[in-house]
Amino acid sequence: MNYSVVKGTSYVLVHAEDMVIHNGTTQSTERVVNPDSEYLKKLPNHLRSFDEAVNYIPNQVYIGNMKPEELKNYEQPWYNKPLENASRDGKFGEIMPEDEFIGLIKIVDAFDLVKLTTEFTEEVRAKLEKHPLINEELLARLKKGDELADIEKLIDEQGAEALYLDNKVVGCVKRGHDVDANLTAHVLFENLVCKASGVLAGLNLVAKNDFNPEDVDYVIECSEEACGDMNQRGGGNFAKAIAEMVGFTNATGSDTRGFCAAPAHALIVAASLVQAGTFKNVVVVAGGSTAKLGMNGKNHVGKDMPILEDVVGGFAVLVSENDGVNPVLRTDLVGRHSVGTGSSPQAVMSGLVTEPLDNAGLKITDIDKYSVEMQNPDVTKPAGAGDVPAANYKMLGALGVMRKDLERSQINEFMEKHGMEGWAPTQGHIPSGVPYLGFAREDILEGKIKNTMIVGKGSLFLGRMTNLFDGVSIVVEKNPGKADEEKGVSEEEVRKLVAESMRDFASHLLQD
Repeated sequence: MNYSVVKGTSYVLVHAEDMVIHNGTTQSTERVVNPDSEYLKKLPNHLRSFDEAVNYIPNQVYIGNMKPEELKNYEQPWYNKPLENASRDGKFGEIMPEDEFIGLIKIVDAFDLVKLTTEFTEEVRAKLEKHPLINEELLARLKKGDELADIEKLIDEQGAEALYLDNKVVGCVKRGHDVDANLTAHVLFENLVCKASGVLAGLNLVAKNDFNPEDVDYVIECSEEACGDMNQRGGGNFAKAIAEMVGFTNATGSDTRGFCAAPAHALIVAASLVQAGTFKNVVVVAGGSTAKLGMNGKNHVGKDMPILEDVVGGFAVLVSENDGVNPVLRTDLVGRHSVGTGSSPQAVMSGLVTEPLDNAGLKITDIDKYSVEMQNPDVTKPAGAGDVPAANYKMLGALGVMRKDLERSQINEFMEKHGMEGWAPTQGHIPSGVPYLGFAREDILEGKIKNTMIVGKGSLFLGRMTNLFDGVSIVVEKNPGKADEEKGVSEEEVRKLVAESMRDFASHLLQD
């Protein structure tokens, strides 16, 4: 069967120091319920600089400058073991500073909602002119800038959301409607951040994988935001909005939502669309979330740690027709948390992992690497959530023992061989399975592993519509070579069959 392939990936981070203070939900809520909070007073002293965020080991792994297995060389916690002279540019993407990102927010703004001061506009223009992915057409969208007094008036009198840099106002996001709660400045700001970080991921996908953006047919956006108005509050479409900015001029698209599990859902949809022949090249992309900035900040400040949730994340994946080379997406090895699965950890893991393996006659140990919820334990352990990836791998090992795929004494060995340390920022959907996909593609192409299972899980109950949990998984494996779609044989075999038929035909002619 000619499965679709993972042809490229990108991963980006945006350092958002001021957005932690002014836009993260934990901080915004604290200002309302406890404006004299000691936490808010201490918070500014626990923020990292851009260089500190770049030198942070897990961030370097996320953008591809370090391998996940290298994390084992550093004792946890990692935040107090900075690298020296780390690069903002990575094999898979980049880490962008906050000022450049604010400029990018203005660039992707299609309705003149974003106003930046004249002084800041010129400063950020000079920086973005040097950015290799910001071309003249995009740069022209910065325009000239506005007077600070006019921007402050929009903030004070018309409900605009202030944009800060070094705790100073450098711009604002205007509301999109006088009474529509879905077009308030705050919501539009969140959506613009999601769009801009998705655009950054898309631009890096093209640049890092050297393909023609005009060849993309379809885009699936799978973040946790929703854009719309009072008549269709989640109507969309981030996918097409991002495609427009990246240059996917021949693509259409749509948004897929499923909380943290959405990227895995989107990957399966993309693989199926390409395999079916509906589209040749599908991009799965997601921007990040400002709401989750500093989400566990109280715990971090309380333990005299820096705020580690100071980055907005994004990623993109190119799924294409089988080229006989890149790793294939096994659409026949898909796990799912069905409505009747149940919500116990064992039931969830059985539905996502063991059931698809049983269908293929595989053991748990037949999958070389499992990419589960790859949250950075530096963030989650001080917050009381423990080491999330390790807990998942321990559960997988226990299931393996129950299935007699391994002995109880082999659980730690299983975790070491088939698991990984977590490195992804806690941006909800960002850690869920997909952070390893770029490394998996490389490792499979280099022959280091033969397969991996990407596992996404989501908490649907957060939306107050159902108490159900959710999740899907898909196996990615080494490409066995392109097969003829009709006969299921290789191109070389087709050529041999044709040659044999011609010889037989010529022989019959001679006999006649």
